[in-house]
Amino acid sequence: MQGAGGMTPAVIDADPAGYPHTGMHYGEYTEQAPRWGLSIDLDKCIGCSACVTACYAENNIGIVGPQQISMGRILHWIRIERYYQRTEDGQLKNTAFVPMMCQQCGNAPCEPVCPVYAAYHTPDGLNAQVYNRCVGTRYCANNCPYKVRYFNWYSWEWPEPLNWQLNPDVSVREKGVMEKCTFCVQRIREAQNHARIEDRGVRDGEIVPACAQTCPGNAIVFGNVKDPNSLVARVAASGRGYRVFEGLNTQSAVTYLKRVSLDEHEAPAAAGH
Repeated sequence: MQGAGGMTPAVIDADPAGYPHTGMHYGEYTEQAPRWGLSIDLDKCIGCSACVTACYAENNIGIVGPQQISMGRILHWIRIERYYQRTEDGQLKNTAFVPMMCQQCGNAPCEPVCPVYAAYHTPDGLNAQVYNRCVGTRYCANNCPYKVRYFNWYSWEWPEPLNWQLNPDVSVREKGVMEKCTFCVQRIREAQNHARIEDRGVRDGEIVPACAQTCPGNAIVFGNVKDPNSLVARVAASGRGYRVFEGLNTQSAVTYLKRVSLDEHEAPAAAGH
């Protein structure tokens, strides 16, 4: 088959294993830059929502009441998904918790659909959001397979003394813009600035997002996944690691560690009796 001008178009392999093509880089626009990522151990998560509360406080997120939640206007940057396992007679057997935040995709579906380039990619692999550029089309939310982009419906008021709890390092958003998890980019940049002043690199474990800092079970680990010696890279490389919707080739920066189920280990022995 020939294209316009009689030229034969190049054949591109659509298999996700063939991406990125030679000379192309999804997300990591700079080879020297780190690739920030999270690993979440689902065996340690107890679903306490401490990470959700910490995210609200750290990132100046408006509190949405029950009425707005019923209208689908909840505003949180991280949510706890709950999955229930029941016995054959319908009794609750087990509950699994999965923290879900922006996956900071290397091949982010939300970015190319933004008509004003408010959703863009940083050299260190973060899906950034320019609030002053966003016009609230919500195309990015429609295109996000993880549904972790949220529309701000109101300009929230912070009466005295609640205004003193606002984080000065994070902008307070007005209504009409999209919001999402940023991996606490303000903490990342602060650590990078300190390291630059001291003429050194950022140490592993020096950057701790609010969710990881607050987790009582130390289920969340943050760091540079491009560094094979970092804790997050070593944890993610364990046999339990997987990425949500990996078949979509989003190249997520968040690795989940599967829960250790005793039933799976006991099943072969039970079958032999």
